[in-house]
Amino acid sequence: MSPAQAGFAILVLGVALVIGKLIRLNVRWVQRVFLPSSIVAGFVLMFLGPWVLGRIAGGSFAAAGIFTPEILRVWSALPGLLISVVFATMFLGQKLPNPRKAAQLVGPQLSFGVAFGAGQYVVGILLAVLLLTPVFGTNPLAAALIEISFEGGHGTAAGMRPIFNSLGWEAGADLAVGLATLSLLLGVILGVAWINWGVRTGKTEILKGSAQASLEEQRGLFRKDEYFAAGRLTTQPASVEPLSLHVAFTCLAILIGWVMLELLRWLEQLTIARIMISDGVPLELFRFLPLFPMAMLGGVIVQRIARALGFERLIDHQMMLRIQGLALDFLVVAAIASLSLGAIQDNLAAFVIMAIAGTVFNTFLFFWLAPRLIGRYWFERAIADYGQSMGVTATGLMLLRITDPEMQSPAYEA
Repeated sequence: MSPAQAGFAILVLGVALVIGKLIRLNVRWVQRVFLPSSIVAGFVLMFLGPWVLGRIAGGSFAAAGIFTPEILRVWSALPGLLISVVFATMFLGQKLPNPRKAAQLVGPQLSFGVAFGAGQYVVGILLAVLLLTPVFGTNPLAAALIEISFEGGHGTAAGMRPIFNSLGWEAGADLAVGLATLSLLLGVILGVAWINWGVRTGKTEILKGSAQASLEEQRGLFRKDEYFAAGRLTTQPASVEPLSLHVAFTCLAILIGWVMLELLRWLEQLTIARIMISDGVPLELFRFLPLFPMAMLGGVIVQRIARALGFERLIDHQMMLRIQGLALDFLVVAAIASLSLGAIQDNLAAFVIMAIAGTVFNTFLFFWLAPRLIGRYWFERAIADYGQSMGVTATGLMLLRITDPEMQSPAYEA
């Protein structure tokens, strides 16, 4: 594969994003369910690929649709690279709260979020042990799919593809991306429904009128009287372009994460892998650990170093969010465009069961655990976690914006 082919594949993703945004601007049902433009773009490319157009047209289109096999290979590999960018930027430019304030404000919120993530693992494991593997013959690795897809979202699902491939279950990554797409749609639709229910029953403390979002919000636009800066220029462009500097800090964070991961793998080979051997197979954990969580730790280290050496002001978190958003949008488009519908078709029963189980579990925690754990403003603070646990953080923030448009509750800070 040539660099030109890889570059062209990325150009196609960009064009698809423009088409996705135009569809969001003009198609009412897409606006009403707040479908992100990246997901729309991914579906457009998937329709033009081998699993839809290729199956319909056949012949020369059967292998890759209107694209080439090289383009599909680039799209398949891209999410595993971009997810490290998403995670590396999470803490760059942020002021980490002191432990006391974090415990007071974030304690209940963190406990609620952990209940979502840990609980989804429990539900997935029980399903795999009791139903999916013994009845449907599904690979036992399916036990992790609900948490990877619902709590993790498209980024984690796509980032885990190399791990699934190395463990011999390539279909797992496709099922994870498919579940992440479905859970995101359900998260938006159900989240808006729960908000309307909360308004009618008096569960919301801030919103007392209609929960209907404005037309601009449905189209994904700001009002003409709203102005938001993409980020703060922290250096003179004549010395270095601020965006270039922030990308460089991101690269440094990923590189630090990679060094730490390689060091852990090296130490493991010298110690645990030599001692703990079963049936001739050494115990290896870090060999299967993906890069992106280590990239996140790399971002924390870079931020700590910047603060210690006095150049913390060079890193603007809003600029980092723009880099993160760029990586996440292209990641989502590429992940859906390269999704194998054949894997979902072959595991349809397991796919449907996991989707239902994950949705029911999340909804149960929202209505039962949140009011008991969080207390006042439970609805406003829980709806954001509900949206995030069903897809991505942006979904949770969108639901919170509808519930608390003026940021009157402590939900945003928590």
